[in-house]
Amino acid sequence: MSLRQFTSSGWKSCLVGLAMLVMAGCASGPKPAAEGQDGSVDADGQAEMVRDVPPEALTLYEQAVASMASGDNIDAELRLQEFLLQYPDYPGAYVNLAIIFSGRDDLQAAENSLTDALIIDPEHAAALNQLGMLLRRQGKFQEAEAAYLKAVTASPDYALAHYNLGVLNDLYLRQLEDALLHYERYLELVDEEDKQVTRWIVDLKRRITATQRTANVTE
Repeated sequence: MSLRQFTSSGWKSCLVGLAMLVMAGCASGPKPAAEGQDGSVDADGQAEMVRDVPPEALTLYEQAVASMASGDNIDAELRLQEFLLQYPDYPGAYVNLAIIFSGRDDLQAAENSLTDALIIDPEHAAALNQLGMLLRRQGKFQEAEAAYLKAVTASPDYALAHYNLGVLNDLYLRQLEDALLHYERYLELVDEEDKQVTRWIVDLKRRITATQRTANVTE
């Protein structure tokens, strides 16, 4: 996979991920989205609020994520901040704010928002996944890997974090076998065929085989 391919897919993933914000209703069913821009979603937060938040507050939250999906992040931020004034203990709202802040390159605000989410729930998979993306953008690849691994430990079926681990290991850490493992797990978890990731897997297998052959020759 080339850096050019990754960058172009990142912008597409941002739109896909924001659409998922509107549709998400449980922690176990994310659709495909790429790592690198801000394709994370907060399915966990939505599930919590269905149980515990009054309908009018849930409507406010849903309006916020709908605004994010439409690209109106100013409105979304205001609604999320209003929601958190009333219900400050829902990590999902902080994750969505972090997505907004990261999208406008306010990385410190994004980090602060994710810290708030993880104080409330240290095993919040969406917050950990988003933290991994933030760390990757800062060139902190080992720390990003640790955050992603915490996400898949907390939620083994969290497809986005497996995707992101695949990208990180493929492009940045050059750990090809680990990348292959996570890409394959991602494909197992998503409901839709992802032809791009399928192509990356084929390429990875070819590269791994070539590396092994080279190692055998040098021995």
